[in-house]
Amino acid sequence: MAKQLIPQLRFPFFKDEWSIHKLKDISKVYDGTHQTPKYVSDGIPFYSVEHISANQFEKTKFISKEVFEKENKRVKLEKGDILMTRIGSIGVSKYIDWDVNASFYVSLALIKKVSSYDSRYLNQFINSDFFQKELWKRTIHVAFPIKINLGEIGECLTVLPSLPEQQKIASFFSDVDLVITKLTKKKDLLEQYKKGTMQKIFSQELRFQDDNGYEFPKWEKTVLGKISNITTGSSNRQDSGLNGEFTFFDRSEDIRTSSRYLFDGEAIIVAGEGSDFIPKYYIGKFDLHQRTYAIMDFEEVISKYLFYYIHFHRRYFLSQAVGSTVKSLRLPMFKKMPIKLPAKEEQNKIANFLSDIDLKIEALQTKIENSKAFKKGLLQQMFV
Repeated sequence: MAKQLIPQLRFPFFKDEWSIHKLKDISKVYDGTHQTPKYVSDGIPFYSVEHISANQFEKTKFISKEVFEKENKRVKLEKGDILMTRIGSIGVSKYIDWDVNASFYVSLALIKKVSSYDSRYLNQFINSDFFQKELWKRTIHVAFPIKINLGEIGECLTVLPSLPEQQKIASFFSDVDLVITKLTKKKDLLEQYKKGTMQKIFSQELRFQDDNGYEFPKWEKTVLGKISNITTGSSNRQDSGLNGEFTFFDRSEDIRTSSRYLFDGEAIIVAGEGSDFIPKYYIGKFDLHQRTYAIMDFEEVISKYLFYYIHFHRRYFLSQAVGSTVKSLRLPMFKKMPIKLPAKEEQNKIANFLSDIDLKIEALQTKIENSKAFKKGLLQQMFV
C-alpha cells in the first residue's frame, strides 16, 4: 500500500491525502539507443542531453528513417511523455507537449505517459528537491560522467495528489514556466540586438553625432599599451576564500573574495589563462591573481568604451594566446593589441548606449532569477 501524506502548501478545496509511490509502479522508464547512430544531413531529429539542458529542440542532429523506425519498435517517443537527463547533468526534464517524431540517446530516460496521472504534473515534480534528492542518492558518483541507471530511476519515490489536484498544480506551474520562457526569450533577443549593434558600431557602420548634429572626427588607431597601464597581481588561488572583504579575480567564473586588496580604482580584468578571455569591468578595491591582468589608468580613453571594445574584439587574445593544453597570454600581447579610438565625446555616447542595453539585460535576468526562485520556493513547500 502506498504511503500517505498531507502537503504543507496546497491549493484550496483539496482535502485528500497525497500518496507516495515508486516511479516504476506508476510508469515505465526507458532509455534511448545505446549506440551512437550514423548521422545524416537531413532526416529524423535525434535528441541528447544538450537539447534537454538547453530546452532547445530546433537545432539537432539527424538520423535516417530506417534507423529511426528500428529504434521506434523498441521504444516510441510520444506527445505527453517526459525526457529526463540521466548522465552528466542528472534530473533535468522536459515534458513533450508537441507531436514529436524523433529518437533519443542513451543519456536520456523516457518516462511514459499514463492515464492515471498528469505528465505535466510529474514533470514539475521532477524539479522538486524531493525528487532531486531521490535521484542524487541513487546516482553513481564514482563514474565519470556521473550517471543513474534506469532501475534506480524507477526506485525513486514519487508523490501523487488526486488527478484533479495534479492538473491544478501542473497548470499553475506551467503558467510560471511560461513567464520565465517569455522573459528568457526577451533577454535573448536583447542580447542579439546588442551583439548586432556592437558589430555596426565598431565597424563604424553606425556613427553617433555630437549634440549639434555634426559628425565626430575620424577614429584614430593606437595600441592598448599606449592608452592604459597593464599589470598582473601577485596573489594565488589559495589566498582567496568566500568570506573576504574584497573581490578576488582569477581565471575562474565563480565569485571569490580576499582579506586584502592590491588595487583600488577602475579596471578591466582579463584572465591570463583560459579559452575565451572574457573581460570584466570593475570599480573599487580588489585582489588579483598573479596570472590575471588588470587594465587601468584611463587618461586618454573612456574606460567603459575600452571595456566594450575589448569585449567585442577579444578574439584577438585567442589569436595571440600560446600553449596547447591551456591557452595563456603574455603582457606584450596586451600592449600591442590594436585599438580604434573615436573622440572622447563619441566614446561616451557609445559607452552610455551599450550600458543602457546592459542595464535592461540585467533587469530581465533579475526577473528570471526571481521567477525561478519563486517557483523553487513553492515546490519546496509543496513537496517536503
